[in-house]
Amino acid sequence: MMMTRSRLAGFVPPLISLLLAAAVSAVVILALGEDPLNIGRVMFSGSLGSLRSIANTLEEATPLIFTGLCVAVAMKCGLFNIGGEGQLVVGAFAAAWVGVKLTGLDPVSHVVICIAVAGMAGAMWALIAGVLKARFGAHEVINTIMLNYVAFIVTNYLVNLAYFKKPGQIPQTEDVAGTALLPRLDFIYTYTRLNLGFILAVLAVIVVFLILERSKLGFEIRSVGLNPLASRASGISVVSNTIIAMAIGGFLAGLGGAERVLGVHKHFISPFPFGYGFAGIAVALLGRNKPFGVLLAAIFFGALASGGAQVDMETRVPRELVTVIQAIVIIFVACEYLVTKMGIRIRGVATSE
Repeated sequence: MMMTRSRLAGFVPPLISLLLAAAVSAVVILALGEDPLNIGRVMFSGSLGSLRSIANTLEEATPLIFTGLCVAVAMKCGLFNIGGEGQLVVGAFAAAWVGVKLTGLDPVSHVVICIAVAGMAGAMWALIAGVLKARFGAHEVINTIMLNYVAFIVTNYLVNLAYFKKPGQIPQTEDVAGTALLPRLDFIYTYTRLNLGFILAVLAVIVVFLILERSKLGFEIRSVGLNPLASRASGISVVSNTIIAMAIGGFLAGLGGAERVLGVHKHFISPFPFGYGFAGIAVALLGRNKPFGVLLAAIFFGALASGGAQVDMETRVPRELVTVIQAIVIIFVACEYLVTKMGIRIRGVATSE
């Protein structure tokens, strides 16, 4: 009972952050000369008001679930993986490559191979930063930021090569084979881009939860994140767990890239639609680095994106308002996160004294 109350109490700070963000957003909307209640009504209608809106919200949330999990796993190990964007792009390119060049397979085998290759590509990209951190102490924030740019440049170069490029001026690959496409979840709404990737994202949430909370590996990752010195003294390898945590995160981000290619765009294009990796940081923070918290936070941000499109069409408020609201949410969540961390450190110092 006490554990349940403790877990429920963990969701109070994010809820307070959301309420404060809503209040500040209302002030911003008033400054634009619009009615906050009306904007809220339109956003709700555009995000959850119909089956079409719900499908759009879940479709927007799907890549954020993968990138949010990517960041959350790293944070559990005490790492700040800002490279989800690059890992997703590398995974997307790998999925497109296999989806186009590998032919003659049945749909199940083709989809599974594309997803597996995309995940491994993302994991290998994240491993670069993981090894540099574990072996040489190079800070993962700097490494992952720089690797994002390298991923953009390398995939842009590759997609312009004759081997990959579709004829024409647009730097993009051919469409992936029909056997590599993720089935659409059109039983929710006929004309939707929501696909099987959302189900895979929910399964990823469950698997990550089981790994982090119910396995020896998860215990070691969390131990390293809480206290690497004590973990090392207890016989837990900080180096191995650092590398593994980064690889798992990269694998998840790569799956997000595969979902975008195999379920939405059907090809890789340069520049690839960006923002999912950086939004995943906000999703992880809002979800308090908990897998099911990440799921809820991703759906919330998906609702903001879907509702923002409706606001842009029906009111004079620009769609960029969604970006402003996201920024406000991130600020409040980050402040709460920093205050909590400072409080833990202060209590630790007081206890040691």
